[in-house]
Amino acid sequence: MSSTKTYVVDAANPTGEEKRLADEKQIINDVRIEQEWAVQAVKYSEVYMKLLKAIEPEKLKLSPIDDEIYRRFREVFPSLNVEHLDEDEMKSKAGKEKWRPLLMEFKGRVKDWDLGTLLRIDSKKDMSEENSTIAPRIQFLCIELARNKEGFNKAIHEQ
Repeated sequence: MSSTKTYVVDAANPTGEEKRLADEKQIINDVRIEQEWAVQAVKYSEVYMKLLKAIEPEKLKLSPIDDEIYRRFREVFPSLNVEHLDEDEMKSKAGKEKWRPLLMEFKGRVKDWDLGTLLRIDSKKDMSEENSTIAPRIQFLCIELARNKEGFNKAIHEQ
């Protein structure tokens, strides 16, 4: 007769050991997801920077609705300095509250609209760890479209 141990797990009331094992698995999954996101974000930023350097920024098309995104962005943020972003202001509670309705307008209309994307802080500088922040893709599009249309990405193109 073999002695097979049977474990019954009550998902609603896990033991301390079950919680610890579940937490470890979640941490591993979270790390893998984060690593995959980071790889994708870096690839996206590399492709975008290559495009900026190869194509005149004002001729660069980033989405099927670039003009609408840019128009709505400037209606909501007519004087936002896109040349050099104020990251603290943009990510403050008040900043997030002001951005949220605009970003939500494009939910489901722009592919990966809420995907974390690397955004340059200073438009005159290349992408780097010191010159980037994470933003939802639609926020990246708002700012980069404005930089392209308003001439702030010419310095990168001419490098």
